[in-house]
Amino acid sequence: MADFLSNDQLVTLAKEYGTPLYVYNADQIRGQYNKLEKAFSKCNARFFYACKALSNINVLKYVQSIGASLDCVSINEVKLGLKAGFTPDRILFTPNCVDFAEVDEGKQLGVNLNIDNISILEQFGNKYGGSYPICIRFNPHIMGGGNYKISTGHIDSKFGISIHQLRHIERVVKKTGLHVAGIHMHTGSDIKDVNVFLQGLEVMFDLARHFPDISFIDLGSGFKVPYQDGDVQTDIELLGKKVTQAFQQYEKETGKSIQVWFEPGKFLVSESGYFIVKANVIKQTTATVFVGVNSGFNHLIRPMFYEAYHRIKNISHPDGPERIYTVVGNICETDTFAWDRTLNEVRESDLLVFYNAGAYGFEMSSNFNSRLKPAEVLLIEGKAHLIRKRDEFQDLLRNQLEVL
Repeated sequence: MADFLSNDQLVTLAKEYGTPLYVYNADQIRGQYNKLEKAFSKCNARFFYACKALSNINVLKYVQSIGASLDCVSINEVKLGLKAGFTPDRILFTPNCVDFAEVDEGKQLGVNLNIDNISILEQFGNKYGGSYPICIRFNPHIMGGGNYKISTGHIDSKFGISIHQLRHIERVVKKTGLHVAGIHMHTGSDIKDVNVFLQGLEVMFDLARHFPDISFIDLGSGFKVPYQDGDVQTDIELLGKKVTQAFQQYEKETGKSIQVWFEPGKFLVSESGYFIVKANVIKQTTATVFVGVNSGFNHLIRPMFYEAYHRIKNISHPDGPERIYTVVGNICETDTFAWDRTLNEVRESDLLVFYNAGAYGFEMSSNFNSRLKPAEVLLIEGKAHLIRKRDEFQDLLRNQLEVL
């Protein structure tokens, strides 16, 4: 796999800003967005960046500048999007298990609303009727995604309204006069097979016939990106070709031209991210040689949470002899980044980099063990910009009130 940033570039950044350190390369984000636009160039498509993957305000501003829209799952993400310069019509709000007041606030802000609960649908219809367009999120009962924890379209998922509840939805729409402008589905993340999307699209086309006023179908996302050599990834070019053909056929059969929406998150930012750590200790036990680094799952939880693989490289000693290590963090829990990983010989104080760290890395970080969150740096046309300061001790006490 090609490394866009060289060892020397990463070492220089680590020396300047310290470690642990998240680095994002804007050129790679733009490259991924260009791939989408090219693949769907013959289709009326819109792309909403799923900002839950990485929501630093500077990343949002950059994504806005290259033409993407924004997918949000909380009202605060919506507000961040507005602050970053997205106009309300370029924001899609898809909350889950929230109070009606949060949906109502999204309406007041003028963004696109995607509702995945019949109760909320009824409340919204009773209050606003057809005065404000909405999208309905359906659960297509399709198992998709690389891990059960990130599969969202199966029958036991909390997401979306079951397609088998269509008749009741139709009753609600008729009774309240709701204006259904779009329908939505999302089956999960890390989808390798484009046929999962096409299978879902067949379901959506069938549903579309029940909502004559829709102007778009949203297929969510879940595009798979490679994490290691030999990884199968979503064939975006093939998907673009197949989806274009399907929408052209739908228009031929129905006479209706509608948009297709996608919500790429990881696809846009994962490969742009590099997480740099320092080897604190080399610890050899009777069975294992550990590299203990100055980070843990408080900074990068994906390996422990999703059993996710991240390629790791010793950027201080890239020509050293290869040895087998287990890479662990400094958290007081089982905190393993990688078992039995072949790395160039690691010495104490060497710098290691985790690749594909742009999505759900810093975004899911915490101050567990009262450890400080790392800094973030964004490279734009090769120039480094500090976009988040490293935590200081006082940040741990910032919202605490001492009463004793």
